[in-house]
Amino acid sequence: MNRRNTVLVPILSIILGLLVGAVIMLAFGYNVIDGYVALFRGALGTPFNIGQTVRAATPLIFTGLGFSVAYTAGFFNIGLSGQALAGWLTSVWIGLSFSPDASKWIVLPIAIIGGMLAGALWAGIAGVLKAFFNTSEVIITIMLNYVSVYISDYIVRNVITDRADATPFVAPNASLKWPWLTEATGYSTVHTGIFLAVIFAVIVFFLMNKTTIGFELKSVGKNKHAANYAGMNAKRNIILGMLLSGGLAGLGGVMSGLGEFGNIFLLNGVAPAIGFDGMAVALLGALNPIGIIFGSLLFGALQTGSSSMPLVAGIPSELVSIITAIIIFFVGASYIITYFMDRPNRTALTNDTVIKEGGDK
Repeated sequence: MNRRNTVLVPILSIILGLLVGAVIMLAFGYNVIDGYVALFRGALGTPFNIGQTVRAATPLIFTGLGFSVAYTAGFFNIGLSGQALAGWLTSVWIGLSFSPDASKWIVLPIAIIGGMLAGALWAGIAGVLKAFFNTSEVIITIMLNYVSVYISDYIVRNVITDRADATPFVAPNASLKWPWLTEATGYSTVHTGIFLAVIFAVIVFFLMNKTTIGFELKSVGKNKHAANYAGMNAKRNIILGMLLSGGLAGLGGVMSGLGEFGNIFLLNGVAPAIGFDGMAVALLGALNPIGIIFGSLLFGALQTGSSSMPLVAGIPSELVSIITAIIIFFVGASYIITYFMDRPNRTALTNDTVIKEGGDK
């Protein structure tokens, strides 16, 4: 896919998703204009809504970056949810372990780094098995999602608390929330994690495009045997790719633990949605860190704005989930869009070939 199509395909996918959503609204007798106006205002209509949209997008930037790193290195990391949960649990646990009077500049960095390392180590299990035993990272990471959920529920109920369904809230010294940002957005749940997300997006872009590590990860992703022949250590890079991917996903969980919720609660066997949504965001952003930021903001807007549709326009919020799924479908089926986009070029090339062959005869 050329650079033009890389930009146009996600845009066209969004437009087609919204058009199909409009058709569905009409089919069920809803007013399309009222529905999309409610969606837009619910996502961006007030400072509070903007803050909620940014907050919803923040963990998706991290999990999207995690998926992009793994995918570029040749893996399909389905375990982002489990890795995010490992980061979520660890960061909250560390935050609760410190005294509320301890310095925020000590507690918060330790909790963030701890969550990142937890996600990296959880993904590293699949990386080691892939590197040394050539196991399917898809199967391993899917199974590790379930393991992560049930371990988390056990620790919440039997270790951190005494049979409670949720942990206490972390003290302000372990929270990503800052009063000035909360007040500036009408007391929304936005937090300073968004600044970390943008910083890490820049770091990932630089790492994957301007460093030897990024070049080796891409080479292993293209062909690990050729990379080995060229003197690169394929096994080391496979493990490194999964560690980086899991660390980023773990940071996505930290955003939930220390930012959005401030604690962790029983998930009852259901993995966090930020992992699966992060995969969709990465694909929508064409695996580009900058594209992932915009894709995350779109998903955050859809998630936040959907709550206004039933109240303002009487349209079920589930319809937004349908629109989101359709957008993902068109991104996944991008070859259909590129086929029609490149059709004029193929036709012109065919005509030139026919004319040339006719002239030669």
